[in-house]
Amino acid sequence: MQISATAANSSFSCGQVFSARQFSSGADLPVHEEIGMPSLSPTMTEGNIARWVKKEGDKVSPGEVLCEVETDKATVEMECMEEGYLAKIVCGDGAKEIKVGEIICITVEEEGDIEKFKDYKASSSASAAPPAESKPQSEPAEPKEEKKEPSKAPEPKATKTEESGDRLFSSPVARKLAEDNNVLLSSLKGTGPDGRILKADIEDYLSSVAKDTKKEASAAPGLGYVDLPNTQIRKVTANRLLQSKQTIPHYYLTVDSRVDKLIKLRSELNPLQDASGGKKISINDLVIKAAALSLRKVPTCNSSWMNDFIRQYHNVNINVAVQTEHGLFVPVVRDADKKGLATIADEVKQLALRARDNSLKPSDYEGGTFTVSNLGGPFGIKQFCAIVNPPQSAILAIGSAEKRVIPGAEGQFEVGSFMSATLSCDHRVIDGAIGAEWLKAFKGYIENPTTMLL
Repeated sequence: MQISATAANSSFSCGQVFSARQFSSGADLPVHEEIGMPSLSPTMTEGNIARWVKKEGDKVSPGEVLCEVETDKATVEMECMEEGYLAKIVCGDGAKEIKVGEIICITVEEEGDIEKFKDYKASSSASAAPPAESKPQSEPAEPKEEKKEPSKAPEPKATKTEESGDRLFSSPVARKLAEDNNVLLSSLKGTGPDGRILKADIEDYLSSVAKDTKKEASAAPGLGYVDLPNTQIRKVTANRLLQSKQTIPHYYLTVDSRVDKLIKLRSELNPLQDASGGKKISINDLVIKAAALSLRKVPTCNSSWMNDFIRQYHNVNINVAVQTEHGLFVPVVRDADKKGLATIADEVKQLALRARDNSLKPSDYEGGTFTVSNLGGPFGIKQFCAIVNPPQSAILAIGSAEKRVIPGAEGQFEVGSFMSATLSCDHRVIDGAIGAEWLKAFKGYIENPTTMLL
């Protein structure tokens, strides 16, 4: 049986996002398929089951939705591609932090086989996700030492590591769990053979730390609080932003641009949009167009740091930050430098609507080369510094427009509207002078917006 993934009731290719494994009877079980948690985005390592649409015993047909999976980006529907029966749901409604590849359900071809899976339990070896236990490719290979152990030990081969001059032995699963939770292996005493640190040792340590933290929290007098569970997108956003601030050398450039001509152009274009039935053009749409054209003029800012080289992109794909009740989303407007303002306005509004409905597809947010975040229009923020969205090298933060009294002709004074724009740059890729050149180009388009129409 094959499974596909959809979002917003729109299908996309599932060949790279899901795999099912066929098993023959080896333990008095008929032929069946163990369906694993699919990987629905490049950054997804685990997911949650939002709800099961089908129930145990239900017949499933091609195109029918099995369940809804909460990924690190959106809530995605899993569809069935072949006929069969849902024999067993291994991970029920609300199941959280299911590793990619971990078994979530069992399907069979014959209805009479359903009852045989009533007491089915996924084996630990089958349910473990291979990506979760293997080391990231970016880590250098470490030496391994083989020891003859009694046959009773089920732990994987020991991995050596050097800590403060002492040799420590730990299983790959324990090392991965320790790395994910920032646990120093040298602070633990292993309970495995020859003092090897096992997965259970890490879990016991984390459990004891959690209990101590809970005791400290409960000991604080007079504090009322509620603990809110983190969604997948909140966890991923937190990890990526933390990684960005810790690994990317940020610097910031700010410029004020007069936007009177920009506001006038918008007021002239929107009646034409109304007459043609199009979406109204916002200031942010004009900002996106100006940013895209500036990237075409200064392509160094449309690049990524790749350690051994800098990758400069030919496409100008602008991510637009959208805040929703589900978290922060950054859908992408592709080839924004080649699109007209009306097209950009329509795409941004459609993407923002899907973001708020939590129905974005991976193609709606992947592949961006630059990001625009606007807290001025919606919230009235005067100026702010945004965090670079890796692997991109720059992000533009737009503040609100404000009126200022400025010197005019013949000693007179006039009132003008000015908007603040701050460019956050990765100094590994964009030198200060290059960032300033980009902002100069951006300011030129904003203050003379008719040049964007040429």
